[in-house]
Amino acid sequence: MANYVDITTYILKGSIFTIKLYFATIIFCIPLGIIGALIKVSSLKILSKVVDIYTWLFRGTPLLLQLFFTYFGLPIIGIKLSPFTAATLTFSLNYGAYFTEIFRSGIVSIDKGQYEAAKVLGMSYKQTMWKIILPQAFKRVIPPTCNEGITLIKDTALVAAIGLQDLLRAAKEIVTRDFTITPFFIAAIIYLIFTSFIVLTFKNLEKKYSVYE
Repeated sequence: MANYVDITTYILKGSIFTIKLYFATIIFCIPLGIIGALIKVSSLKILSKVVDIYTWLFRGTPLLLQLFFTYFGLPIIGIKLSPFTAATLTFSLNYGAYFTEIFRSGIVSIDKGQYEAAKVLGMSYKQTMWKIILPQAFKRVIPPTCNEGITLIKDTALVAAIGLQDLLRAAKEIVTRDFTITPFFIAAIIYLIFTSFIVLTFKNLEKKYSVYE
């Protein structure tokens, strides 16, 4: 029994890094996605093209390749980042690209008549977006956003490739050391707890924003 407690404790220490990276990524990629989406639906053609290239690049190449480029490639040109900073930057840019397209699709799904109605009421474009369009769009993008949130918690395991001690790497070390598969089951349970919490959070958000249906 004590052995299981020790194994679980060691894996949980690795999960602390997983949680830190998860929330650091969310803090940066959600605003990035919103800004990117607003630019894509705006009349700013040049900036829109730049965002197009950004989303094409980060959605079209593997996250692991992007992580290697940030951590191993940038030092070649004199930009050296700590493993955690490199991971946060890479994950934020990658998921920001996906959220840009998710939020953009939510915005363009809103009926054009609502823009016209807001204009008749004397509302500016900014007021229309923040008070009318975005709340409705946010409600519509909750399911795909939840899916990305679940994918992110699993993708954090990729940081083991640059030497970071995350949840999965901690479990793998014990498997290699003790030649037992128990750590993998424990890691799976912890991942399931994390993803269940994410699903529950988004279900509550969906109920909160159901007023916009």
